[in-house]
Amino acid sequence: MTFTNRIKIILDPLKKPSKDELKEALLKLDIKIDDLASLPEPSKGKPYNRRLLYKNDEVELLVMNWSQLECAPHDHGHSHGWIQVLSGTSLNSVYEVKGNGLPTELFHQYHHQGKYFYAPKKAIHKMQASHKSDLVTLHLYSPPIKGMIVYDLQKCAACVVSDDCGAWWPDEQYQKVKEIQLKRVGIIEE
Repeated sequence: MTFTNRIKIILDPLKKPSKDELKEALLKLDIKIDDLASLPEPSKGKPYNRRLLYKNDEVELLVMNWSQLECAPHDHGHSHGWIQVLSGTSLNSVYEVKGNGLPTELFHQYHHQGKYFYAPKKAIHKMQASHKSDLVTLHLYSPPIKGMIVYDLQKCAACVVSDDCGAWWPDEQYQKVKEIQLKRVGIIEE
């Protein structure tokens, strides 16, 4: 059985999968770094480069190869999912937003090779490779991510980004679906 067929057999039956069903599917996939013949090279000037391994109406599976840059704080729109560290160590920072204000960091955690961690719907986090490690992560989300919000804490701004933009402030105007000016006490939309 090919790698692609194995993914399809495990992920095709999922319909609105729960947190537990997503993790079970990721564990059944049992993907190792050696299974990924050609990883996308980390993008110059970006925190990561990604490759879509599988997508249907219910789920998407991505692999990300990280540079030493951190991504911006972001949510995953209306999606939830699991992140598996295939190699290296991830520094994951979790944020909270009170009302419609600016996100504030609550805590951070290190996740080493082989660890899994959950990303709930509307949760805000940022990631980066830790200890100069070569970080590669696997991400399984449901439904496929749409309407991701990326935060720029220095600009006190947020942006709903297009599906082809990652967890960084968009370079192209078309990637800014909706830009939002944040204030420490509430949001004023442009």
